[in-house]
Amino acid sequence: MQIPVRDRSNYLKGLFITAKLDKQLNQIEKDILKKISDKLGFANDFYEETIRGLLANKYLSEEAIQFSDKKIAESFINDAIKLACSNGAITEAETNWIKQTAQLNGISLEEIEKKIKMFIEKPSLVKSSDFTLMSII
Repeated sequence: MQIPVRDRSNYLKGLFITAKLDKQLNQIEKDILKKISDKLGFANDFYEETIRGLLANKYLSEEAIQFSDKKIAESFINDAIKLACSNGAITEAETNWIKQTAQLNGISLEEIEKKIKMFIEKPSLVKSSDFTLMSII
C-alpha cells in the first residue's frame, strides 16, 4: 500500500506523541521509533534530532491525528498501543490520546480497550509481534 507523505509524517508524529505522553523515553521505545522512522523513509538525522529533544518539546501538538485512510489509521492505532505498552504499562494520558485519535478516525473504542488489555496482560506480545505498519507498507 502506498502511504501518502502526509500520512507518513502524521504516523511518525503520532508515535512520537505517544512516546512523550508518559514523560519518559526508554531504549525499547527509541528502538521502536527508529525502526518505524526508517520504514517510513525518514532520515536518520531527523530521527536523532527529534528523539534528543522529544520530552522537552513543548511545540509538539498533542491533538488527535486524522488519517486519509481507515486502514492506515487502524495500523497506526495498533502500533501506538504496542508502543505505549512496550514498557509494561500504559498511562491514562496515553490511553486517552489513543482513544481520541481512534474516535476521530472511526475506530471502535471497545476494540482499543480490548487490545490494550491484551498487551498489558501479555507483554511478550509486544516484543514478539511485528508492528502493523510493516504489513501495510
